[in-house]
Parts: sequence; structure tokens; C-alpha cells
Amino acid sequence: MPAPIRLRELIRTIRTARTQAEEREMIQKECAAIRSSFREEDNTYRCRNVAKLLYMHMLGYPAHFGQLECLKLIASQKFTDKRIGYLGAMLLLDERQDVHLLMTNCIKNDLNHSTQFVQGLALCTLGCMGSSEMCRDLAGEVEKLLKTSNSYLRKKAALSAVHVIRKVPELMEMFLPATKNLLNEKNHGVLHTSVVLLTEMCERSPDMLAHFRKNEKLVPQLVRILKNLIMSGYSPEHDVSGISDPFLQVRILRLLRILGRNDDDSSEAMNDILAQVATNTETSKNVGNAILYETVLTIMDIKSESGLRVLAINILGRFLLNNDKNIRYVALTSLLKTVQTDHNAVQRHRSTIVDCLKDLDVSIKRRAMELSFALVNGNNIRGMMKELLYFLDSCDPEFKADCASGVFHAAEKYAPSKRWHIDTIMRVLTTAGSYVRDDAVPNLIQLITNSVEMHGYTVQRLYKALIDDISQQPLTQVSSWCIGEYGDLLVSGKCEEEEPIQVTEDEVLDVLEGILVSNLSSTVTRGYSLTAIMKLSTRFTSAVNRIKKVVLVYGSSIDVELQQRAVEYNALFKKYDHMRPALLERMPIMEKTSTSGPTEIVQTNGETEPSILETKHVPNVPQPANQANDLLDLLGGNDVMPVIQTAPPTKLVSAGGELLDLLGDLSLSGGVPASGPPVSISQPPFLLDGLASQPLFNDVAAGIPPMIAYNKNGLKIDFTFERSNTNPNIAVITMHASNSTEAEMTEFVFQAAVPKTFQLQLLSPSSNIVPALNAGTVTQIIKVLNPQKQQLRMRVKLTYTHKGSSLQDLAEVNNFPPQSWQ
Repeated sequence: MPAPIRLRELIRTIRTARTQAEEREMIQKECAAIRSSFREEDNTYRCRNVAKLLYMHMLGYPAHFGQLECLKLIASQKFTDKRIGYLGAMLLLDERQDVHLLMTNCIKNDLNHSTQFVQGLALCTLGCMGSSEMCRDLAGEVEKLLKTSNSYLRKKAALSAVHVIRKVPELMEMFLPATKNLLNEKNHGVLHTSVVLLTEMCERSPDMLAHFRKNEKLVPQLVRILKNLIMSGYSPEHDVSGISDPFLQVRILRLLRILGRNDDDSSEAMNDILAQVATNTETSKNVGNAILYETVLTIMDIKSESGLRVLAINILGRFLLNNDKNIRYVALTSLLKTVQTDHNAVQRHRSTIVDCLKDLDVSIKRRAMELSFALVNGNNIRGMMKELLYFLDSCDPEFKADCASGVFHAAEKYAPSKRWHIDTIMRVLTTAGSYVRDDAVPNLIQLITNSVEMHGYTVQRLYKALIDDISQQPLTQVSSWCIGEYGDLLVSGKCEEEEPIQVTEDEVLDVLEGILVSNLSSTVTRGYSLTAIMKLSTRFTSAVNRIKKVVLVYGSSIDVELQQRAVEYNALFKKYDHMRPALLERMPIMEKTSTSGPTEIVQTNGETEPSILETKHVPNVPQPANQANDLLDLLGGNDVMPVIQTAPPTKLVSAGGELLDLLGDLSLSGGVPASGPPVSISQPPFLLDGLASQPLFNDVAAGIPPMIAYNKNGLKIDFTFERSNTNPNIAVITMHASNSTEAEMTEFVFQAAVPKTFQLQLLSPSSNIVPALNAGTVTQIIKVLNPQKQQLRMRVKLTYTHKGSSLQDLAEVNNFPPQSWQ
């Protein structure tokens, strides 16, 4: 067989392919040759063939058939074969394939090899794709190599130990003795990998973190190493853009951040070195910026001094002036995280942050907008709103919704006056009305209603806005509402805040009718306009007949909503005209209802304080997850009356809540969905009243014979009957469950349902365990209201666990004795 082509020739040939199909043909041809060579057990060219196979794998072609050949190369004694074999194993194998377990013995042998480069290959492979089983078997060898004096092996062993800890965290303590001397190494590669190992151990184990803080005194060692890096002169081996080993500096800073978090002593020990790094690092190169960014994150995460935190924020402020967009974005994101804790320090960079709103990059603009809103307080509200409203005018549509929402929230929180508040909201509605959230209209209406002294000014401003533009639907809706409420103030020209305008009643009605017929108006807006016209019938004096005609015309509108409104308003004019002034009088002052959560953070000039709102906590009662489906199976059709199950004394849930929990999302007779909060459902008096004042049923049986409702698999259900003292139409049924088998029945649940003409209530059972060999019974009271004296029918569902198996059964009971329902 001729010698296969070399890898270099294969790469050159594949690169000459002009089409994807031509490349695929070359690959398939070469793969066929490689397969033939593998079948013939050609040891001479196995290494070359696997190398070519790895190149094909990198191009995205299947190469799994070379996995076993990689294992053969690993077992070879030649270093060149081992190198390609281990590389192939790292690329073609992972822990999901059982083949990788065959490598364990080879790796173990190579970890004890006399040549350090072979040991390095084995360590790299273990650290790359070792499974948990492999890590358990080889952890001892890794730990030995971690203690060796060879720096080449120690750095690779440290990275392998990181992988072992990630796969098998319980082996972490094995590497603890070996970590004691790692930071005394002069080799930067060993230092770097050692810091990575220590970081992994501290992140994964709080006990290890406490040990390194107190027993090992790790912080002083890291501070010493970092100080040497900063103060050391030029070292060509580690220098990157004039900075000594920035990769090691960044790793040390990350580890210091973990050690100093929530620890006063550790934070105190690293304050000075962090200040040195922050002041001595060159910022003209990206390498220095990376170190400064890690320093800022560390300062913000530990319990650092206030002066150091201000220094960190000033560094981020300098980042905002950098030409690199990525650095500016990182700075804005970091400032956004720290604005709540260091509000005043961030405020100093407010002008720079606002300038970022003009950036061409959309990501920077969004971060700058979010940070600008976070900086708003009672002192700067006017200036910040001016900038943000200017941004709202010119920003892309994708920003308008969030920006408008932020302006609304800030204005509501920090408005210096009601007039300013109203003007700001109107400005937003004028420029971005189509993008505001749904609650903007009712919130502004509520604000206007509660600002009694501003009614004349507001209605005049809104009327002017309406004349200029009716395309902004929220603005048009608010304007229509205000004109309907305060149209008399508009016509009278009473406005002390600004020069009044002279408007006639017909001109106002012309504007509102224009909204009704405009193609730009939505159905909701037309509804606002028609209601406003109707309200003006009590505010205007000379235009009532015109209003009647408009309302009459829309009584035959094709829009059902408008038609219904018009018909009702027309009825007011005709049948209930004497009630019209009272019905259409001005709205009273509305009470503000909070829609936020139980704790709202109120911020004033950077200081936050929780404002506890009154909330009612609905008790969360656990219910079986499949209960709704169970009831669906139980009921079958829709002609069934739901069960009202009485809660045991320990459950503080109303009968309505129990009903919702039981029914899930099943709607039997116009019920409410179970996903909402428990709703109190009104029940007939027999269900709720008189339970404590008198006995619900007779103590003596009323001559009604008992019956067997169910008897199967050793479970027997008997019904006994009694009459209620409070209502003769109520039959009180006592369910007795007995068990004739040799094993008890646990988790016993009895459910029942009746047709809609009945009402049924289940009281809590005496137990959920039915004893074996008829040693006892479980009883449960069932109350059935039968006002029409119809024949009683019932469906029952039984659920229980017997001999470790969960069982359930359905049954229909129709043979009730006549005395029980007549």
C-alpha cells in the first residue's frame, strides 16, 4: 500500500477546492483511505492519519472512527505518537463516551513517567476531559506532582487539580497541604495557576475560604506578590505593553475580592495595595485599563474605605472619557451597579454620563439612560428632566417606551410642583405618546383630578395640544377626558397661570367630533371623546341639542362599544333626564393606590430608606399538583356541582379558597381561575351559618337504612344517613371507610361530586390512614342540600397508597335509599 499523503499536502489540497461539494469529495476520499489504513493495523502511518483526522474534525467533518486509534497512540512509547494521541483524545473524546475510561491506566502510567513532557501531556489531558471517575482514580498522582520541585509540572498539576475539584468537590481537602508553598514559587506560571486553584477552592467551599483567611494568612502573601509586580522594573519575560504580568495581577485581584468580601480584617489588609494599583497603573494602554477595572470591582466588593471607593468611581469616570466604546460601556455598567451605595460620588460625573446619551452606540445610550434615571433626585430633577426630555425627542423608537416610563416614575417621585409635574407628563405625551405604558392615561387623569387649583390651566394646555395633534392616542384620551370634566372652565376663560384663550362651546364640540370621525382615533379614544361630549351636556348651556344629535347618530354605530355608550346616553336624555346632572357631575378627588410590592425603595439625594406599604399576605396552602386533573377525571361532564371542602382547624383558608384549590383551572359554572388569589364565595346559609350555635344534624338516626357505596380490593365504603336540624332539605351522610386487607392504606383521600341541582360540602376526615384487618374506620361527614327533592346521584373518587403502590378508583353511586332524598 502506498504511503499516505502528509498533513501539509492534505491541507494544501483541501484549500484548492473551489466549492463545498468538491471539498466534501476530497474529505470523503481521504477518510476512506484512512479507514483502510486503520483496518490494516498500519502502525507506521497511524500518527500521520490521526493528525489528518484531527484537521478534518476541526473543519467540522465526522472523525469519531479515530477514537480507538488515539488510544493506541497514547499507549505507544514514542513521544510523537503520544502527543498526537493525547491531542486526539482531548478533541474527539469526552466523559459522555465510555471509551475514555480505557485511557485511565495509560494516563496513570504517564503521570509517573520519567520524562516531564510525557507527564505534562497526561496532566493536560486529565485537566481537559477527565470524568469524575477518572479524577477520583488519578487525584493522588496529581497531588504528588503538585508537590514536586519541577515548575513545569507544578503549573500543569495545579490546573489539573482545578478540574478535579470541579468534578469531585469532596477531594478538595486532598490538595490543601500542597497549596501551602505554592505562592512562594518564583515562577510566574506556577503563581498564576496556583492563584487559579486557590480561587476555585475559595469559591466552592466556605470552610476553605475561612481557613485561607485565618490559618494560612493568604491575604498578606497575595499583597506581597502584587506589590512586587507593581514595583518591579522592566522584565522582558513578563512585560505586556509596559506592565509586568497583567494576567497574574488580574487573577490576584479577583482572589483578593473573594477573600475580602464581608470580612473586615482581610479588607483592611488589602486597602493600601489596592490604592497603589489604582494610582500607579498606566491608563494609556488597554492592559492597564483591564487591571484598573478589576481593581474597581475588588474595591466595590470588599469592605473598603470611603476614600478608596471614591477613587474607584473616579477611575470609572475617566473610563467614560475613553475613546474605546467597550471601556465606556463597562464604566456605565459598573456605575449603574454602584449608584445606590455611592450615590454622591457618582453624581460628580453626572455631566459626563449625560453626554453619553448622545453617543452613536445604542448599547452605550441605553446604559447611559438607565444610569441617568438612577441619578435623578429632588435636587437635580429639573436639570436632569430637561436633558432626558431632549433625549426623548431625538432618540430611536426602541428607547422611547423605556425613557417615557422613566420620566413618569421620576416626575411622580421628585416633582417640585404640580404644575411642573403636569407640564412634564404632557410634554412626554406630546413627543412620545404612542410609546407610553398603558397606565399613563389613568395616572395623569388622577394627577389632574387631584390638582384642583390647576384645572383651568390644564384643560387650556390640553385643548391647545389637541388642536395641534390628535395622532398621539394617550394625549388625545387625556385631553378628551379633561375637556369633558372641565369644559366650562375652558369656555369661561378662567386661567390664572397663563393668558386665557377665548373658546366657544361650538369650537370645543368641533374638536371632539373631529376625534370621533378621525381615522387616527382608536376605539378607546372615540369612547373617551363620546363620553366627554356627553359630560358637556351638563357643563354647556347652548349646545345641548347639538350634543343630543351626536349621541343619537352614534346609537347606530357599527362599533359595538360606541353604540352601547350612545344608546345608554340617549336613554339618559329621554327617560332619566332628571338624573343626568347628578350622574355627570365632576369626578371627586381620587385616592392614590400603590401598585408596587410590599417594600418600595424611596430615594432622596442618594439616601435610600424602605417605605413599608400595607399589604395583605395570602396564605399559601400546598395542594396536590394533579388535583385539578383529578377532578376533571372525576367529573367527566359539566353538569356537576363542585365540592366545597371544609378546611381543618389548622388551615386558615376560606371556603372559597378551598374551592379554588380543589377545582384548579376548571370552570364549571362561571367560576374564577385557580391562579388568582383566594376569593370568598358566598354559600347558602346551611354551609356557613349556625355551625356553632346549634348541632348541624340529629344525634339519633332518622330511620334511613345505611348502604354500601363501594367495595373493592379490600376497601369498603359505607354511608349512614341523618337529617339536619337547621334545614330539612339537608341530608347528612357519614362515610365509613374500612380495610379488610393485611396492610394499612395510607394517604387516603375521599372526593365526591354531585349534579348542579344539589350542593355538597365535605368536612375534614378523621384520618388519612385506614387500618388493616378492619381494626378501625376512617369517617368523613358529607352534607348535601337537595331543595328540589330529586333523586340523589354522586360520583366518588378514592385515592390511597397500599403496599407501596399508589392506587385510585372512580365509582358512581346511584342506589341511595329514597328516605335519604325524599
